[in-house]
Amino acid sequence: MTIYHFVGIKGSGMSALAQVLHDMKFEVQGSDYEKHFFTQVALEKSGIKILPFQKENIKPGMTIIAGNAFPDTHEEIQEAMKLGLPIVRYHRFLGDFMQNFTSVAITGAHGKTSTTGLLAHVISGTRPTSFLIGDGTGKGEEEAEYFVFEACEYRRHFLSYFPDYAIMTNIDFDHPDYFANIDDVFSAFQEMAVQVKKAIFACGDDEQLQKIQAKVPVLFYGFDEGNDYQAKNIVKTTDGTSFDVFIRNTFYDTFSIPTFGDHNVLNALAVIGLCHYEEMSVEAVKERLMSFQGVKRRFSEKAVGSQILIDDYAHHPTEIKATIDAAKQKYPDREIIAVFQPHTFTRTQAFLEDFAASLRLADKTYLCEIFGSARENHGQLSIKDLQEKVAGSEILSEENTSVLKQHDHSVILFMGAGDIQKFQESYEKQLV
Repeated sequence: MTIYHFVGIKGSGMSALAQVLHDMKFEVQGSDYEKHFFTQVALEKSGIKILPFQKENIKPGMTIIAGNAFPDTHEEIQEAMKLGLPIVRYHRFLGDFMQNFTSVAITGAHGKTSTTGLLAHVISGTRPTSFLIGDGTGKGEEEAEYFVFEACEYRRHFLSYFPDYAIMTNIDFDHPDYFANIDDVFSAFQEMAVQVKKAIFACGDDEQLQKIQAKVPVLFYGFDEGNDYQAKNIVKTTDGTSFDVFIRNTFYDTFSIPTFGDHNVLNALAVIGLCHYEEMSVEAVKERLMSFQGVKRRFSEKAVGSQILIDDYAHHPTEIKATIDAAKQKYPDREIIAVFQPHTFTRTQAFLEDFAASLRLADKTYLCEIFGSARENHGQLSIKDLQEKVAGSEILSEENTSVLKQHDHSVILFMGAGDIQKFQESYEKQLV
């Protein structure tokens, strides 16, 4: 029996894939840095062996799945080469693996993780489904018919995939360290679209996605007239959102979701469209939409004293706006406080004005030092450049989080893709 050894098993995609293979009764182990990452919790729960990096981990008979972050010069990959073992990069392995199922790729600049989690939850209520989510969650079913997975556009990794279906949530300029501009991002999605085998569900309210060409039907969903799947009569409450779905202008049914903000209506609409196309029971879809608990680090709430603390992965201006809008819908009578840690100097520089505009939607903003990557040359940019553009904003350090105590009865949004959690943890310690 082949042992799959993951080089960099704590990576979010890698840990999810390891869980999928483990659940499907393959033998799985992996190695990584000894630092604690939140992705290892699920691996430990499943009893998957995690070793510190060293070439002695590599033994004859293994198949090596290598994380994208580790070059061929890595000691374990070098050892595998010496032993003549098969070495497969993460996205290439995934591309081959999904051919065994009806596969659905969820891609887009924003909303991938939430939509993947929602679709996996809904479909698994009616058919056996394996899934892989970018928050480090993966689940394998031995008898799986469907495989639902998050497909990332960064460095065009998703071009390794030839899925049956794709959901495209939006096209926006991000990853300015790799993509030149919005046209470059569009060209990556256009290449991906040509590889889809059965149908694409694309958000028709997105002007970039309206231009997508494919060899298969492109079905549009959204709020605007002219979409194949349209949400109308939206009712927003502090408990969630309900809306009517029209398919090509004909009333289909009314759906409710326990989540907030327009972006969550769009995510649900994409899921409803795909399930309708695959002829799944509408009653089962309605029931599963209501029981969805969300995914990690997406509007994850915690009540502490009189305050609500929310942890969210929002790290792009569009996502910050969506998170603040959702908080205002759920908590209309509370002050909304943004605590934001920019992720990478290149992104901060590229979107400085847009970040400021999104953060001004909060009642008060605190800014944490930029979380940079070692590869970046950050020149003269600092968090003060953003602070100058957001009136009344203050710089927050791990040592002075107690300043947040003054916002009684407020909602505090901790947003970012770096290590923003450490600011929330520091603050929670102050409250004990």
